[in-house]
Amino acid sequence: MNRRDVLQSGTLVLLLGTQHIARGASIVAVRVWPSKDYTRLTIESDGEIKARPFFIAEPPRLAVDIEGIDLIPALRELVAKVKSDDPNISGIRVGQNTPGVVRLVIDLKQPILPQVFTLPPVAAYQHRLVLDLYPMQVADPLEALIAERLAGKPQSQPRFDKTLTPESAPAPVSAAVPDPLGELIARQTGRPASSTAKPPMASASAVSKPAPDMPLQPTGRTDRLIIVALDPGHGGEDPGAIGPGGTREKDVVLQIALLLAERINQQPNMRAYLTRDADFFVPLHIRVQKARRVSADLFISIHADAFFTDRPQGASVFALSDKGASSSAARWMANKENSADLVGGVNVKAKDAQVQKAMLDMSTTAQINDSLKLGSAMLGEIGAVGKLHKPRVEQAGFAVLKAPDIPSVLVETAFISNPDEEAKLRSETYQVQLADALMRGVNRYFARNPPLARNRPV
Repeated sequence: MNRRDVLQSGTLVLLLGTQHIARGASIVAVRVWPSKDYTRLTIESDGEIKARPFFIAEPPRLAVDIEGIDLIPALRELVAKVKSDDPNISGIRVGQNTPGVVRLVIDLKQPILPQVFTLPPVAAYQHRLVLDLYPMQVADPLEALIAERLAGKPQSQPRFDKTLTPESAPAPVSAAVPDPLGELIARQTGRPASSTAKPPMASASAVSKPAPDMPLQPTGRTDRLIIVALDPGHGGEDPGAIGPGGTREKDVVLQIALLLAERINQQPNMRAYLTRDADFFVPLHIRVQKARRVSADLFISIHADAFFTDRPQGASVFALSDKGASSSAARWMANKENSADLVGGVNVKAKDAQVQKAMLDMSTTAQINDSLKLGSAMLGEIGAVGKLHKPRVEQAGFAVLKAPDIPSVLVETAFISNPDEEAKLRSETYQVQLADALMRGVNRYFARNPPLARNRPV
C-alpha cells in the first residue's frame, strides 16, 4: 500500500507483524476530548516522539507523521475513541508510512486551525503529543446568550431589566427590519447594531431540579442582560484533585456548575455562561478571556479543595490579592491551582499566549473590592449549608481571578481529600444545597450592588 492509498482509504489499516513495540518509544495511552470549543487528541508515550503535521483543504483533513514509533495495537484505541457526535472529527485512519514513521490522518467535519505540540512528563503523565483542533468559524458567545434569552419562556416579574423580558421581546423579523438581537447586543456591548436577523440558538438542557424563586430588592435598574460566568475548574487532561474514593474534582465541580447555571438562567434577565460545559481542558488565561468576551458581570470559579492529609474540611472562598496572599495556606492554594496549565497542557508557542498572559497581570483595586463583597455574600450563604474552612474571604494571586473589570471569586466547595466531604460532594443533595446557596449569594450581592449600565467594550 502506497502513501496515496493510506491517505484516501476510508478504513483503518493496521500493518501488524512481529514489530508490536515502538522504535525508541512505546505508546502508553491515547485519549480524545471532544467539545464545541475544540477537540484534543493526546498520544502519551514513555519516550519523546516528534510529529510533522500538514493540512489538506479538500476535503478537510489533517495528516500527522509521527516519528519514532511503529504501528502498534494501542493506536487502534485512538480510532475507536472518536464518536459520531464529535463536533470536529469524522474519523481517523492510521498507517505505517515508512519504517519508524506512523501516519495519522484525521478526517474533519469542518476547516480547523490545528495546534500540534509536545509536553514533557508532569504529574501522572509521561511524554505527550497533543493535537488541538480549533474550528475556524467560531460563534459569538454573547450573541448566543442574548438570542437564548430572547427565545426563553415567559417568567415572573423582572428584577433587573424591564427591556429584556420575554414578554417584551419583539417577534421574529425579516432581514429588511432592524434586528432586535443586534440592537440588544449593541446595548450590551457598545457594538454597532446589525440589520441582519439571526436565528435564536437553542439553550443547553436542564440537568436537575429548579431552585425556588429568590426575591431581590435592588436599589437600581439596568437596561440589559446580566451575565454570570461560571468556571468549573480543571477538565479533560487535568482531573484536578482525586479523593480517597476515586472522586475526581473535575467531575463534581462541573455538576455543581451546571446546577448553578440552571438556577441563574431561571432568574429574570440573568444568564449563566460556562467556560466549559463538558469534560475538556481550558487553559487559565482562556477562562478569563472567555468571561471578558461575553462582558460577564461576575466570574465564579468552582473547585474542590485537597490537602496532604484527610483532616482538613470545610468550604472556602478566595478573591484576588495585589499585596500578597492573606495566609500561607492561601498562597499554597493559589500555587496549586495555578499549576493546572502544566497538567492540562498548554501550547506555549501559541502566538497569542504571551498577550493573554500579559492581560492576567492587570488588576484594579475596584475589582478586588467588589470581589471581596461578592465573596462575603457567597461565604455567608455557604456557611448555612455546610462547614467553613475559614470564616472570611481569603486572598492570593490566583491567575484565573485576574480579569481587571469583572468581580471574580474562587469557591473551594469542600475538601475532596477528606472522606466525609468527598461523600458529600458526590451527593446530589449536597450539590443541590450548594448550588442554591451560591445562587442566594449572587442575589445578595446584586441586591446590595446593583449592576450598572455597561460602558466597557468587549
